[in-house]
Amino acid sequence: MDGVELFLLGRTLMKIGEETMPTEGIGPQTTSVRTVLIVVSDLRAHPETTVGEVAARTGLPQSAVSAAVARLKEAGSIVTAPDPADRRRQVIKPAPEPSARVAEVRSTPIDGPLATALGTTDPDEVGEVIALLEKLAHRLTPGSVTRLR
Repeated sequence: MDGVELFLLGRTLMKIGEETMPTEGIGPQTTSVRTVLIVVSDLRAHPETTVGEVAARTGLPQSAVSAAVARLKEAGSIVTAPDPADRRRQVIKPAPEPSARVAEVRSTPIDGPLATALGTTDPDEVGEVIALLEKLAHRLTPGSVTRLR
């Protein structure tokens, strides 16, 4: 596998993940799922941060990070509070308890979209791929990316 193949695999996995996300009842969104998930990934690695810090680490425009933060706050996934060091800024933290939306997203199985992407209905084959993905996810956490920089 080379860098291009790894990149394309990552995009394929992102698309399967996007297909898995339940969208019923959330209404139209101006912020892409991908942008929100990049912010979520950064927040997992840096659980107390600011919009500017997320923008600097991810390379996303500050306006996109702000929109993603607003969407995550509305969904109950995060909370914000004034930064004690600079009251003009907001510190972003994961919500103390998962919201109903977060619980719904986390409980949605990936089997169906993954089977469709694999072109199979064999539950053993899908289960094998899920086990490989779980092993990979255990080894490559969102914090792994920070070691690349």
